[in-house]
Amino acid sequence: MVKGIHLEGLRVLGVPEFFARRYYEEGADEILFMDAVASLYGRNSLLQLIEKVSQEIFIPLTVGGGIRTVEDVRAVLRVGADKVALNTAAVRQPHLIQEASQRFGSSTIVVAIDAIQKEDGRYEVFTDYGRESTGLDAVEWAIRAVALGAGELLVTSIDREGTGRGYDEGLILRVVESVPVPVIACGGAGKAVHLTDVVTKGKADAVAVASMLHYNLANRFPIEKPDKIEEGNTVFLEERRGSRVFPGTSLGEIKAELSREGIPCRVLGGPE
Repeated sequence: MVKGIHLEGLRVLGVPEFFARRYYEEGADEILFMDAVASLYGRNSLLQLIEKVSQEIFIPLTVGGGIRTVEDVRAVLRVGADKVALNTAAVRQPHLIQEASQRFGSSTIVVAIDAIQKEDGRYEVFTDYGRESTGLDAVEWAIRAVALGAGELLVTSIDREGTGRGYDEGLILRVVESVPVPVIACGGAGKAVHLTDVVTKGKADAVAVASMLHYNLANRFPIEKPDKIEEGNTVFLEERRGSRVFPGTSLGEIKAELSREGIPCRVLGGPE
């Protein structure tokens, strides 16, 4: 499992199965597995991982990265995924959204949108994990993706991703007000108040959290790490900047904060 900043400088943090299992035990509602460089290298290598995790974790799994055909969608669903996230392939082949949603149902198809805000205030869609400019307006693309059959949108601000400065509420609100399907806010969470803000101000239907949990978990537990551990943004962790930017936070604490703000969420040992 890796984590970066602005979708760059990816740094190995540990074995994804460990993180997924811990988050499941701590009350996560859903786990998102995104192969960060699948499209760049033209691969789809998550099948074995998803098959293994799906046998141990009993919450929805959404899988993205390298899914380029209807058969790729079928293969991921067969090994235990509940939903698939389409990004680069959806932009390059918009008909894939329609074909996949007709075959497997729109509730199975999530379109992931990675966006950067331009000087004129609009948001542009980027593909290949934030590497390739498309010229597409993010809100316009969101509308089209839903019209083609997307049942859910995962919207990431590349500007905020990995920074801990909070979600881009403006981006999320624009998308939410333009489409009739659930919108998941992603990119920028650093503390619990950022989640409440993007739900109350940005009107997000759900929130995706990574860095503020990953760094805390990596610091709390001895985690088996694979080869190439020194690759990526090593200084960020060696100087414990991750600990400073992302103070130790658990899913339980996050959900408690949401509940205090009147935002309904599933709390372990408590009411829905």
